[in-house]
Amino acid sequence: MKTKEQMKALSQKTLAELDTDLKNKKSELFNLRFQLATGQLQNTAALKQCKKDIARVKTVIRQLEMSGKA
Repeated sequence: MKTKEQMKALSQKTLAELDTDLKNKKSELFNLRFQLATGQLQNTAALKQCKKDIARVKTVIRQLEMSGKA
């Protein structure tokens, strides 16, 4: 159920907001990977969640492109 709510919230954002979210998520993933490499990461599940969030944002961006709204 949480995933549907996230997708609905993402689909209501503009393309510029989605691009900003994507950049933020990618930098967050970089930081998580860096923490993992240095042994500072406590919650390794955060990596998987961040990757899924990136995929969700990319999916919504692609849907906007295909619908012609971008």
